[in-house]
Amino acid sequence: MTSLSYQLYCSRNFPPLDDTLAMLARTGFTEVEGYGGLYADLPALDAGLKKHGLAMTSGHFGIDMVEGDPARTLEIARTLGMTRVYVPHIVADKRPADAAGWAAFGQRLATMGKPITDAGLTFGWHNHDFELADLGGGETPLDLIAAAGVSLELDLGWVRVAGHDPVAWIGKYGKQISAVHVKDIAPDGECVDEDGWADVGHGIMDWTAIKSALDAQGITHFVVEHDNPKDHARFAARSLATLKSL
Repeated sequence: MTSLSYQLYCSRNFPPLDDTLAMLARTGFTEVEGYGGLYADLPALDAGLKKHGLAMTSGHFGIDMVEGDPARTLEIARTLGMTRVYVPHIVADKRPADAAGWAAFGQRLATMGKPITDAGLTFGWHNHDFELADLGGGETPLDLIAAAGVSLELDLGWVRVAGHDPVAWIGKYGKQISAVHVKDIAPDGECVDEDGWADVGHGIMDWTAIKSALDAQGITHFVVEHDNPKDHARFAARSLATLKSL
């Protein structure tokens, strides 16, 4: 069964959180994905999710927390009922500079993720576009992360921004993909006030082909995301309608 979730980062500019959770429940979402800034008051977050009948099935966690305090990471994940933990980013000045560095980073991720996977949860990496740059010979940082055995939450929008075909990359990584971020890109010159992103199904991405590729690999956990929507309720409603139509 396909699982349709909403990355709450999309709504960071639309406080309070309780209003966002209410909107998502009205729209028809039953799952959400968390991010670091939400975890400060776990009891309140857990109560809000339960109040609106939402499950936080996955979450983004900073690399410093996962690596430095795996016990706290697991406490947060277990309290909220997550089954997937993803590290979403590494700041530019800490990124490896070459293939050897990225290979070592992949091993670092695998090591920090072991307490998470040992606890029975999925651990993985969420990409942007910088991990898809050619390091030479067609090899990318994401290839080296994957080679270390790290699961991927493949962000399909960033794959396209990096100049690659999402369908091809779904086939490339196959069942190593444990979830996908479903993001759409506006045609050139449109949605400039939304950083060039579009509601899912209202941009240039071929979702019919993408959905077929995901189905072929048995990938069923989809997380909708828009980095800067002007209207998060519009984004949520139109994106969910698109996914349900596929």
